[in-house]
Amino acid sequence: MITKESYQPIAANTWTGRTDGTEPDLLRWHQVIKVTDLLQEPLPALLPGQKGIALLGFACDEGVRRNKGRVGAAEGPAALRKAIAGFPVHFNAQTILLDAGDIVCVNGELENAQTVLREAVQTILLAGYLPVLLGGGHEITYGHASGIRQFIAPQQVGFINFDAHFDIRIPDEQGASSGTGFWQLAQDCKQAGTPFHYLALGIQKLGNTRQLFNIAGEEEATYVSADAFHLNDKDTLFAAIQHFLSQVDKVYLTTCLDVFAAPFAPGVSATAYNGIMPGGLFLQCYRKILQSGKVAGVDIAELNPSLDIDNRTAKLGAALIFETVMAYCEEFSF
Repeated sequence: MITKESYQPIAANTWTGRTDGTEPDLLRWHQVIKVTDLLQEPLPALLPGQKGIALLGFACDEGVRRNKGRVGAAEGPAALRKAIAGFPVHFNAQTILLDAGDIVCVNGELENAQTVLREAVQTILLAGYLPVLLGGGHEITYGHASGIRQFIAPQQVGFINFDAHFDIRIPDEQGASSGTGFWQLAQDCKQAGTPFHYLALGIQKLGNTRQLFNIAGEEEATYVSADAFHLNDKDTLFAAIQHFLSQVDKVYLTTCLDVFAAPFAPGVSATAYNGIMPGGLFLQCYRKILQSGKVAGVDIAELNPSLDIDNRTAKLGAALIFETVMAYCEEFSF
C-alpha cells in the first residue's frame, strides 16, 4: 500500500530550466510536465487519441548496500529530473508528460519499498500511462517488473536488461539486493507456472562468477556478451533481440548504467573500463526494442550522482529517457 512514509510527491517548482518562450516550438520539458500526488488524486484521465508517460522515481540504494556496492543511487531520481528538464518538446499536445513522485525506502526496508513500487507501477498502467522509472539502484527491477507482470497477466512479459551483470544472484542472509532481481522474477514465474523470458545484453565475463553463469543457464536466460558491441556484431545482437521479442507479448526494459564504459558512465557503483559505447550499435539495439510496440515499462538504474563527473552519467541516463519518450510518441522515425 502506498503510504505517506513510502511516497514523496514532487513539487511543481522542482521542474525548472532555461525558458526561450511559450510558443509551442520553443517549449522545454519543464514547461509542460504535470505533477501529481498519488495519495491525493488519480492520474489525469487520458482522452481518446492521447498518450501519457508517467515518470516515477525510486529513491533507494538499500539493495546496492546489501550487494556490497557504493551507495548514493538514492539521489539518482533528482539528478535525472534535473538532466531531462531542459529537453526540447518534440511531442504534440496530445501527449501528457507526468511526474508521479518518488517511492522511497524507509529504514532500510527494501522489500516493502519494492512492494509499494509494484503497486505504484500498476496504478500508472491502469490509468493507461507508460511508466518510465528513475532509479535508484537496480533493486528497482523486482518492483517495476513485478508490477508489469501482474498487470498484464496472463500475457507473457519478457525482461530485457542492458547490464554488465546478470543480477541473478540467490539472496543471502540479508535478503534481496540490487543483484537478485532477475532470480526473484524467475522464482515468481516458476510459482505461477509461466516461462521466464530473460535477455541480458552487454554481459561481462570478468564481472560475473561461474556460479552466476550457471544460474543463468539453469533459468534458461539468454545473454549476449559485451564483445558483440565491441566487435560491432550487429547480426548476433539483432537476431537475439528479434527472437526474444517474438516469444513475448510485452517487454520490461531496464538499463543499468554500469553497462557503459567508465568515461561515459563514471557515476555508478561499479564502473566498467571496458563497458560498451553508448552510441552507434547500442542505440540501434535500444531503438529496435523501443520500436517493437511491446514495451510496457522502462527504467534507468544505478546512477550515483556523488560519483559522477560533469553529470556525464546523469546526461547519459537522461538521453535514454529522451529516446524512450520519442519512440513512444512516434514523432521521429529513426
